[in-house]
Amino acid sequence: MATDTEMGHAAREPAHPREFRTLLLGCIGVVYGDIGTSPLYALREALVHASGDGLVDQEVIGVVSMLIWSLTLIVTIKYVLLILNADNNGEGGILSLIALAMKAMGRRTFLIVIGIIGASLFYGDAVITPAISVMSAIEGLKLITPRFDGWVLPITTVILCLLFFVQSRGTGKIATYFGPITLVWFVVMGILGLIHIGDQPDILAALNPMRAVTMIIDHGWLSLIILGSVFLAITGAEALYTDMGHFGRKPIRFAWFGLVFPALLLNYLGQGALIMSKPQSLENPFFLLAPDWALLPLVILATVATVIASQAVITGAFSLTQQAIQLGFLPRLEIRHTSEEQFGQIYIPKVNAFLFIGVMILVWTFQSSGALANAYGIAVTGDMVVTSILGFLVFWKCWKWSPWLAAAVMVPLLSLELIFLSSNMLKILDGGYAPLGLAVILSLIMWTWIRGTRIAYGKAHRESIALSDLTRMLEKSKPMRARGTAVFLTSDTELAPSALMHNLKHNGVIHERNIIMTIKVENVPRIRLEDRVQIEEVSELFTRVFLTYGYMEEPNVPKALSLAKKKGLKFEIMSTSFFLSRRAFRATSQDGMPLWQDRLYISMALSAADTSGFYCLPTNRVVEMGQQFTI
Repeated sequence: MATDTEMGHAAREPAHPREFRTLLLGCIGVVYGDIGTSPLYALREALVHASGDGLVDQEVIGVVSMLIWSLTLIVTIKYVLLILNADNNGEGGILSLIALAMKAMGRRTFLIVIGIIGASLFYGDAVITPAISVMSAIEGLKLITPRFDGWVLPITTVILCLLFFVQSRGTGKIATYFGPITLVWFVVMGILGLIHIGDQPDILAALNPMRAVTMIIDHGWLSLIILGSVFLAITGAEALYTDMGHFGRKPIRFAWFGLVFPALLLNYLGQGALIMSKPQSLENPFFLLAPDWALLPLVILATVATVIASQAVITGAFSLTQQAIQLGFLPRLEIRHTSEEQFGQIYIPKVNAFLFIGVMILVWTFQSSGALANAYGIAVTGDMVVTSILGFLVFWKCWKWSPWLAAAVMVPLLSLELIFLSSNMLKILDGGYAPLGLAVILSLIMWTWIRGTRIAYGKAHRESIALSDLTRMLEKSKPMRARGTAVFLTSDTELAPSALMHNLKHNGVIHERNIIMTIKVENVPRIRLEDRVQIEEVSELFTRVFLTYGYMEEPNVPKALSLAKKKGLKFEIMSTSFFLSRRAFRATSQDGMPLWQDRLYISMALSAADTSGFYCLPTNRVVEMGQQFTI
């Protein structure tokens, strides 16, 4: 991630070969970790559904063709060639797409709703990915000896516990090994597939898209169920777009076409050929690609690869949460930076605990990767559908394509994703309820926070006095002046901050210098330092200061004030007090939201991170003034 002082890779592509190679290796580990572990279970689960009345070669070829062309259409065409171009100042991800749409269309309610749904579905994916990935790798131990059968769950649990435990310590040092290890993983995966294609060369017919179409036509309703498992092959595709700001589109595209896509194709073809020649290998075709002597090393490599994939999705959940907070979708949460060198290395304790509890519940509820596969897919397909809808809006409104051209490009892809979504919806009772229920709960939480904040803001606005009116009143009454500078944080610069009014009411004084500070978050990832601070003299009593941040930045008021001082703002930090208004909410059924939603909003407000900590204010210079609100 870029720092405050340099835009980093988020706003530019690598300038020279050494930087490109570094980014290329990094993106192989982070961007492609999830999609790179799909061969562990995707083909096996799809063929299990197709083998109800016995498996024939044409069905194997058809399913492999469905896998290959899903990767081609959704990942290659939609994400690598199209969506990667829709960057917001170099940054990607569903909230960046929302920000682009908002730039062109304003903060429309339906855009906020789409953003909430997309973000909620991502968390569903973030809970399932570590569980299914690690468990599918550990299940390979059963092929070495059946005695490991009873140890799969305990070993999976220990690995996941360690993974979530190290998050608070930062993953910067071990992340340097992610790229090389994942590179080895893809090379090994491609070689294993390549050496088995000769087992049954007829599998190469899967490269013909008509074999996928014929499979769907011949199997009718069953093909919809099979598609639900085929979709497992493209889970992780969202990471291509989400992590664009970290690596740039060129390294991501180069890695896909030069390594990842060929390795996946070879491995799926090899698995298909192995199953056609030895139908009993359907039990675990991926690990059975390896000779006996290489089985244990492959299980170890697969386990490390799945941990890397899990780490990538956990990191993505932290980044998405930070963006959601800045866009006002969630209350302020404690965010810790785990690296002094890399701004993007963050840790959010509550999100980490939420993910850990969710992953443990899934592991011990479903107890096998095969059972978990039924829960996987709904969240990811829903997220992809949201991305396609937003992509259509961005192509039309931001890129100024004609609506017909945007529809011609996106509607076929959206139609395919809706088919995938429909097929995954068939698995609701078999486990799909887990991510879907989680997404519904999180959507409700986000909407409650947005709606409650809007109500509280409106009420505060109605009960406040204009700053211009207060200035005239104070010039006439001339209250006592306290030494030093007072900084009042407020979201509305036209109104007198409530903390200022309480200070006047209870203490009867006003400071020599009074700064009315507003912190704004723009729909861009980062703001240039020269645009960070704006100063406006209102009167002898008051100065307005506007601090502007991007939605991926951490607001640091002391740092920003040092910039303001260079621009002529007169104050001394040691004689400056920061006045905050702490609101105490009380639920009421008279107006606003329903009573249960009021209580949910109040509990969220109570759990929010302390304002002084969120804005990095010096705690020994903060004064809080209480205020009670009914919502």
